[in-house]
Amino acid sequence: MSETPRTLAEELRTRPDSGLADLLRARPDLLNPVPGDLTQLATRAGTRASVVRAVERLDRFALQTAEALAVAPDPCPYETLLGLMAGDAGAGDAGAADLAPGTATAVTAELPRALRTLRDQALVWGGDDRLRLVRTARELLAPGPAHPSPTGLGPTVAEATSGMSPGRLQEILAAAGLAATHDPVTAVAALTGLFEDRTRMAALLGEAPGEARAVLDRLVWGPPYGAVTDRPAAHLQWLLDRGLLLPAGPRNVVLPREAALHLRAGRAHRFPEPLPPALAPTTERDPQLVDSAAAGQAFTALATVEELLKEWDLGGPGVLRAGGLSVRDLKRTAAALDVTEQTAAFWLELAYAAGLLASDGEADERYAPTPAAEDWRRLPAEERWTRLATAWLAATRTAGLVGTPDPKGRALSALGPNLDRSAAPEVRRRTLALLASLAPGTSVPAEAVLDRLRWERPLRGAAQTPAPAANSGTRTAPRHPNPATASASASPSDTDAARNAGAPAAPSATDDLRSRIARWTLAEAELLGITGRGALATHTRVLLEAGTEAAATGAEDPAARAASFLAPLLPEPLDHVLLQADLTAVAPGPLERPLADVLGVLADVESKGGATVYRFTPASVRRALDAGRSAAELRSFLAAHSRTPVPQPLAYLIDDVARRHGRLRVGAASAYVRCDDDALLTEILADRRAVALRLRRLAPTVLASAAPPEQLLEGLRAMGYAPAAESAEGDVLIARPDAYRTPPRTAPTPVPEGPPAPDTPLLEAAVRAIRAGDLAATAERKPATTPAPAPGALPRTTSAETLATMQAAVLTNATLWIGYVNADGAASQRVIAPVRVEGGFVTAYDHTADEVRTFPLHRITGVAELADETAS
Repeated sequence: MSETPRTLAEELRTRPDSGLADLLRARPDLLNPVPGDLTQLATRAGTRASVVRAVERLDRFALQTAEALAVAPDPCPYETLLGLMAGDAGAGDAGAADLAPGTATAVTAELPRALRTLRDQALVWGGDDRLRLVRTARELLAPGPAHPSPTGLGPTVAEATSGMSPGRLQEILAAAGLAATHDPVTAVAALTGLFEDRTRMAALLGEAPGEARAVLDRLVWGPPYGAVTDRPAAHLQWLLDRGLLLPAGPRNVVLPREAALHLRAGRAHRFPEPLPPALAPTTERDPQLVDSAAAGQAFTALATVEELLKEWDLGGPGVLRAGGLSVRDLKRTAAALDVTEQTAAFWLELAYAAGLLASDGEADERYAPTPAAEDWRRLPAEERWTRLATAWLAATRTAGLVGTPDPKGRALSALGPNLDRSAAPEVRRRTLALLASLAPGTSVPAEAVLDRLRWERPLRGAAQTPAPAANSGTRTAPRHPNPATASASASPSDTDAARNAGAPAAPSATDDLRSRIARWTLAEAELLGITGRGALATHTRVLLEAGTEAAATGAEDPAARAASFLAPLLPEPLDHVLLQADLTAVAPGPLERPLADVLGVLADVESKGGATVYRFTPASVRRALDAGRSAAELRSFLAAHSRTPVPQPLAYLIDDVARRHGRLRVGAASAYVRCDDDALLTEILADRRAVALRLRRLAPTVLASAAPPEQLLEGLRAMGYAPAAESAEGDVLIARPDAYRTPPRTAPTPVPEGPPAPDTPLLEAAVRAIRAGDLAATAERKPATTPAPAPGALPRTTSAETLATMQAAVLTNATLWIGYVNADGAASQRVIAPVRVEGGFVTAYDHTADEVRTFPLHRITGVAELADETAS
């Protein structure tokens, strides 16, 4: 092999194993399936789908470098590429002052890094004197009539004049002051040489009318196409005669690439961006203050999720036929949580991603907490938070999309389908990583984070597509090549529009999905306690850093480490409340789980905040009695958990409700009412509110009803009575408020963005397999008496020849090249070192798989010896 690689495959063969591993790590789609050799790897790396995926993951300057290579000669020397990126100081006069101070120096310093990125991803190959962009990438990035380049450049002189008559070419040469030629090829070369000669081109433009220069200024940064009338103005005719505008279709013209580069001072991009935008301005706060704010919000997040689970404890709302939660149920849930509908959608999606909520799968399907929710509620607060945080980081479901239209124009519903966005986990982690790169306690505006993310992953063609410049007689159409009608002089407003046409525009939040996800990430991180006052909290830094370390070294669980940092910042659960004479109880902080559960049944939450206020009502006391508690138990419970004596009004309330509770008994007849006090039953029959219950007396102490027991219970309670349900045996039925759970459910599986990132063992094995396969495909074979197989074909020998060659190789320790067909019928080439031949099988060391394997002889299509120097 020559020192200069002739193909991408040859260039890959010169890379060390670490270089191939870096390529496969950066482009994991090349691993599925593992290529058989380096030629297959190079071919797969040049496919359109793989190249598009790789280009979309380039940072802005690496992408600009690739775009410059797409308009450069092929192959392109490094010096030429540098000129396209930084410009040449002595030439041209359009936009030289547009560059910020120090940009050219930064481009010169950063270009090797960008070029190294393109090489590592196999998008560029060849030495610095012959840089080549892979053909598929050139086709994607090169300018064309149907897809303008972000550079704003048009076709070359040779491309624009490909259909021009020889006579017209000679007329252009004569008008430009060039000598006539004998053929179109030399004519095009002469015109190209004129446009690329800085001195002669400057002299030619010095003769141009002022209006002609104004037209060139409007087209120079793109779009380079324009439209002319059948009788162009004199200044336009001057440009057409000298080839500075060339035909591009009926009544359409284009500015040739070479002329535009001269006017641009040699630059391919108007605004090269070699360095990422700075994360500024920064706001510094005390890290302890940030951690405290984040911990307080983390506690609020836990309380909100617990309240959501409690709200749906008896069974949540129904599932829409198309899946998801209805708008009415979302509004009801938002009102219960005292948040906006969009925030309620976030809490719903978070609980769903953590496996705490799911649909029950019944015929009348509805949402409810899962059995895992009970296990989650029993965990310490810090562990409950890490469960939520890790679920949020990995989730591809995006709550911010709730309410936005789907491709068919229907609003996306919470917990419904079509909310998965594969880029969400990567954007979340990268957004938090940018915050983690700042000093502890430091925050930056959201726009600074978004600008950095756009630089790191620009949307191809969106960041630098020139905005159309309009003027009287000049029109632009970015989707079709007639963007500028060159027929009138430019007005000052036109000049300003042209000056701003190539500036990088910040995509609006509604146009760029990654930017929207980043905005939602910052807002959700604040809600969840990931950040505090815009800065990353210490426990989150530990979670992110430990996640990287654990993946690499198998260190302690990152969630456990983050929980240990968060635990001291969370308030300790209390075992007491403060009872007050106005039938309220004040919880000055979070309550222990058993106390909170019982108090949640015995009283209603009146207000929340730093302290929670509970109010005791007849209905809440009856609810506790329905749950199986007696009045004495309730008074004893309150006395044990109150730092103040049980107020007399509260004791009276409990005794009064308990005295009336259960005097009426409701059972199934459809339903009946039983009471030892026949006067009470007579009172109920005489009450006009009981008409809907359709009661009739069966005995002095028994009433029957056609209504079901549940309806009868609710009706009597609405009338002010306190009935109790009883079983067929006459025992009081105890109503548990937390009885409904879904069957066991697993959390939703995130939808990955492309193939998963390969780990180190997989990369090492894949590189060994590719190297061994390449050895088998390229190894020099000894001359054979039988005809040699075609390139890439399997060797062919008879069974007797195969067996004899194998046995001889065992005796001589020779290495063989074999063709092998596995049980699935897949054919492959392998290099093996036979160790033993017996029973119709050969045991050999397989260089391709880097292991000892056994091959059935009848599946070996043929065998050939390797040349001595290769085998050694």
